[in-house]
This record gives sequence, structure tokens and C-alpha cells, in this order.
Amino acid sequence: MKKKNILEIFIGSNNPGKIKEIKRLLPKNIKVILPKYFKIKSPTENGKTFIKNSILKAKYFSKKTGKICIADDSGLEIDKLNKLPGIYSARWGGKKKDFNLAIYKVFNELKKIDKNWNKKKIRARFVCALTVYWPNGKTVSRLGKVEGTITTSKKGHRGFGYDPIFIPLGKKLTFGQMASFQKYKIDHRMNAYKKIKKFL
Repeated sequence: MKKKNILEIFIGSNNPGKIKEIKRLLPKNIKVILPKYFKIKSPTENGKTFIKNSILKAKYFSKKTGKICIADDSGLEIDKLNKLPGIYSARWGGKKKDFNLAIYKVFNELKKIDKNWNKKKIRARFVCALTVYWPNGKTVSRLGKVEGTITTSKKGHRGFGYDPIFIPLGKKLTFGQMASFQKYKIDHRMNAYKKIKKFL
């Protein structure tokens, strides 16, 4: 049976940074629809994994709109913090999701565990779960990761979230310092997308 191509897709996010990055990944022939046109608030993320939260969001927005939806759940795992903030990455920024606050909390938590943390290599990774959900209930989810280390201060003003404190392995710049086309080639969202694009 021939695969039916997707003609339009709803991006299940109200995060401008995520919307921009997901939109950039999608094929140009697919019409992209955004939540702002529907004024839909995001659901409560109560899943215990990135995959579960991405499914929760994709299903929620698909049910609200009746459209095929793509949604992601992503975050930063820091080995020294037992993989926190992880699925709570945005929530570390408080109600306003202030990532300056979240980054400060990362540094503070590392200092609590090891006052000399800033003299050591702190291993971390960005993780992204991407889910495509069809109105008939069909669901496809894939996970992407990029390994790296945490810096001791913010570097760069590009990207969003924790990008200014994450250096991918083999690179010298943080995601916050990289040009967007450099980041998009290697980041966790691209790695997840490579696994899911054949379903679009």
C-alpha cells in the first residue's frame, strides 16, 4: 500500500524557539500550522519520560484541531545531577520559564554537589523526543541525542534554553555561540528528525 504523503502538519508547541527549529526541519512542501492561529494553551506535561511527554502533546493538539500533529519534548541531562533537569528542563526556569534562572539553578546545584565542579569536565547531553500523531490514533515517536559538556558560564546569545552552556563533543563553541545552520546539523532535534522523517 502506497504511503499517503502529509500535506499539512500542526506543530504542537507554544515555545517560539522550538517552533522555529521544528519548522526548519520539516519538508518545504508541507503546510505548517501553528497553535497561535487556534489560541490553544499547552497541556500539562505529566509524563515520566521525554517520549511520553511528546506523545501527550502531539495527541492533545491533534485532538484539539483534528489535524496531524508533530510535537517534541526535549531537555538537558547532566550526569553529575543524576540526569537532571531532564524532563523538568523548562520547569527549572519557574512559572515564566526563565532560562537565565534555570541556568543559574544548574550552576547552583552543581556547586552543592562539588564546590570544584567548575574545574572538571561535566558530561551532559541534550535529548529530544519527536512524535507525529494522526487523528486516527497512529503514533510514531523517535529519540535523538547529542553528547557534550557544561560550561562554567553563559557563552553566546543564539539559540534558546540551555544552549549557551552546552558544548557538543568535538566542538569548541556552545550551541549559543554557533550559527543556527551549524547547530541544526548536529543537534538532538535533528538527530530525532532523521529517524522520523520517512513517516512524513
